[in-house]
Amino acid sequence: MTKIGIILGSTRPGRNGEAVAKWVYDVAAKRTDAEFELVDLLDYNLPHLDEAIPPSMGQYSQPHTIEWAKKIDSFDGFVFVTPEYNHSTSGALKNAIDFLFKEWNNKAVGFVGYGSIGGARAVEHLRLIAGELMLADVRAQVLLSLATDFENYSTFLPSERQEQALATVLDQTVSWSKALETVRKAA
Repeated sequence: MTKIGIILGSTRPGRNGEAVAKWVYDVAAKRTDAEFELVDLLDYNLPHLDEAIPPSMGQYSQPHTIEWAKKIDSFDGFVFVTPEYNHSTSGALKNAIDFLFKEWNNKAVGFVGYGSIGGARAVEHLRLIAGELMLADVRAQVLLSLATDFENYSTFLPSERQEQALATVLDQTVSWSKALETVRKAA
């Protein structure tokens, strides 16, 4: 069965991302075309990148990197749930991505952003990063506005329209993850 990791990309106290990631997981868990797992960066306690050798060499030395690599390697695709901080993604998510290389390769990725303009700029930055890591980013995306998809900028209340957008992201991510299976096997 195709496995998709839903990566919660914020570690900030009081983060809105926890409610968003749980919503993504709850919607995804109703599906039968893949298995989904919520991956919270808080559970991995990754410091700032502390590997002496570049990740593309695959010679990890730190126990936290090895644990993170095993988790990411276990998935066929991902949905990144990202806040937008200062026109980009969170430092925590970028750092977690930067720890690894081959574990990301030849897999699909979809995006759920949230912020003042729905996290659009964070998603655009992640698309550039995905290309370098040989992650195939799907076209559809979910952009959640703090003004319209949250009450008082903090209580998450997604509309039916957003659930439909999420379904499209999940459809594309699962489909591309399955299609890339032969590429992963050949690599």
